[in-house]
Amino acid sequence: MNYKKDLFFDGNSNWEDLGNGVRRQILGYNSQVMMVIVKFDKEAIGSLHQHFHSQITYVAEGVFEVTNNNETKILKKGDGFFAQPNIIHGVVCLEEGILIDSFAPYREDFIK
Repeated sequence: MNYKKDLFFDGNSNWEDLGNGVRRQILGYNSQVMMVIVKFDKEAIGSLHQHFHSQITYVAEGVFEVTNNNETKILKKGDGFFAQPNIIHGVVCLEEGILIDSFAPYREDFIK
């Protein structure tokens, strides 16, 4: 089974620069679940995409235009969304922000 060995994490370490104003930090995972923090600069885009994982996203900071299953809404701090498996979803950051993503099962494609 794959898993992140660290039981604790430092909020300032292990950030991956995804380019175009987006950075990601994997907090922890095993084969069943993964939690990730994603920082967005203003106007950065999380492109429309789909995957077989269930995803729950919490808006920790900022304002985002979120498209989920052909519906678009403005979400702000304290809001969130659920992206069912294989549903097209994505975000546009309207004000610098942070999303906390949880995936089940974990995103193998995020692990190097």
